[in-house]
Amino acid sequence: MNKKLNIKSKRMSKIKSFSDLKKKREELKSSTDTGISAVGPGASVQIKVAMATCGIASGARNVLEFFQEQLERRNVAAVVSPTGCMGYCYAEPTIEVRLPGREPVVFGFVDLKKADQIIEKYIKNGELVDGIIPVNYETIDLMHKED
Repeated sequence: MNKKLNIKSKRMSKIKSFSDLKKKREELKSSTDTGISAVGPGASVQIKVAMATCGIASGARNVLEFFQEQLERRNVAAVVSPTGCMGYCYAEPTIEVRLPGREPVVFGFVDLKKADQIIEKYIKNGELVDGIIPVNYETIDLMHKED
């Protein structure tokens, strides 16, 4: 019983300073990295669902839950996580799918039917499906390396 109380009190600790906030951020980041590295960062399918306001308003929450439920039900090893804005507000809900050993692919206008196609055709068989948003930018990391 005491163990449960200790765990609960750790989760509910208040952040009183900037250093507390930084510490909490590092703890959360570490636990997320551990979860992904336990499976292997390149060994499983990674799916990010854009969950900014426009994505949520367009149905991204249902898409996120669909991927979580269906990938588990279909025995597909995958990490499904929410992310912030991807910059494709016109095409929400949007998702990014990274298959092991491949570059990520961003899909737009993803409803439950499209999500099912992405699982069955792209994730399971590597077959491209309609709705891919072409990459037309460089990441911030790449831009800063050139400086």
